[in-house]
Amino acid sequence: MMIARPLAALLAALTLTTAATAQTITQGAQVTTEDYRRQARDELARLKASTPITARAKNVIIFIGDGMGISTLTAARIYQGQKLGRDGESFSTAMDSLAHAALVKTYSHDAQVSDSAPTASAIMAGVKLRNGIIGLGPEALEDDCAGSKDKTVPSIFAFAQGAGRATGIISTARITHATPAAAYAHTPQRDWEADSDMPVAAKADGCLDIARQMIENPVGAKLDIILGGGRSNFLPATTTDPEYADQKGRRTDGRDLLADWSRRNPGGAFVWNSRDFAALDMKSNQKVLGLFQPDHMQYEADRAKDKGGEPSLADLTRAAITKLGSKKTGYVLLVEGGRVDHGHHAGNAARALEDAVALDGAIRAALDTVNLKDTLVLVTADHSHTLVMSGYPQRGNPILGVVRGVDGEVIKAKDGKGYTTLGYANGPGAVASPRPDPAATDTTALDYRQQALIPLGGETHGGEDVAVRASGPMAHLFKGTIEQHTIYHIIREAMTR
Repeated sequence: MMIARPLAALLAALTLTTAATAQTITQGAQVTTEDYRRQARDELARLKASTPITARAKNVIIFIGDGMGISTLTAARIYQGQKLGRDGESFSTAMDSLAHAALVKTYSHDAQVSDSAPTASAIMAGVKLRNGIIGLGPEALEDDCAGSKDKTVPSIFAFAQGAGRATGIISTARITHATPAAAYAHTPQRDWEADSDMPVAAKADGCLDIARQMIENPVGAKLDIILGGGRSNFLPATTTDPEYADQKGRRTDGRDLLADWSRRNPGGAFVWNSRDFAALDMKSNQKVLGLFQPDHMQYEADRAKDKGGEPSLADLTRAAITKLGSKKTGYVLLVEGGRVDHGHHAGNAARALEDAVALDGAIRAALDTVNLKDTLVLVTADHSHTLVMSGYPQRGNPILGVVRGVDGEVIKAKDGKGYTTLGYANGPGAVASPRPDPAATDTTALDYRQQALIPLGGETHGGEDVAVRASGPMAHLFKGTIEQHTIYHIIREAMTR
């Protein structure tokens, strides 16, 4: 991480960049008015030269940074640039290079501030839902199994499979978690991930847990590649996890759904560690199921310490593109950076930003692999969080650090103590008076929790608009301010025009 340094020294080493060109300012030179004008002119030229791609999209890759709101995008950009020893503020990420963008309204059918179930379903299925519900129209009520049977809304994955395209899902969360489940499941309760999560009445009314839907329902059963966490939801409570001897499955129905998947997919490959994953031939016709943790996959910041080894999100993305691209029929792929959300809920900006950077690495891997003439690549978030970035820090100030002004001195609040650039409106980082002084501790430490205003056990989602950015066929339709469920309809238009 960069340390704070005077503005003149920072700008002397500044690299001015655009998505198409890079102008390196010579070390020791002073950045001038003309340098900034030249940067803007180059960017204007790039924008004027951009032309829409109106061909049909053979392939679609949907990247979702769970909880990756605008403040997270900005903080992660600066964080990534600073980690590389660059000027974080002017740094350009892979997702910054996407040509088209829109703001996206994230309210759900019944809430100003949404959870991931209705927002992911809006993207996947093209309608707004109630909070807590996956893949059922707004007429469905939360927890109402009996009343939900005739209210399913098909996802873009169902549409793609019906058209003969290959499909795949990647998530660093449990693969039965709300966002990945929106691609294949229909349930009035997002928390029904295993049968042990369900009330007796719901089982009696014929609802299936999400893990069973992934194995048995039409869309889940046809997925060509599935990579993520959450294997405990597929294993009986009597079965010991293959990686952790002290953990067992969560199923109380006695079903081993991993064995069921293998029976349904002769020649398919199930893997749970990086060694076996690396040995797979992604150009073969075999289906692949990779579940790398009993629960969520590790945070990116902790991944290297995982006992069984976990592939990076970029590795998973490259493998899935190879697998799906070998089908020659076209494909739809969902890639979720699920743990951005979890870092924020914990009030832990460092881990959230590390996972946002990991998602950007996966986006870069995709852009380096696909042809944007026939592949629509879009990046969005299901919702935001209460992360704020504020306080007039000098340029180059460590994004996880305390606020220092242009003179390099810590700026004090009215209580005479420092404060960090990043903070949360609510969450576990809230403290009773007197407030500890962030300037007296290492706020860049991985486990540091940013201070918050309202004390809660877990930080909440934010309700403001998020961004969607895209390149490829029909990406130019992402413009202005749009409803979240319109994303589905733009994707479908790109696939069928």
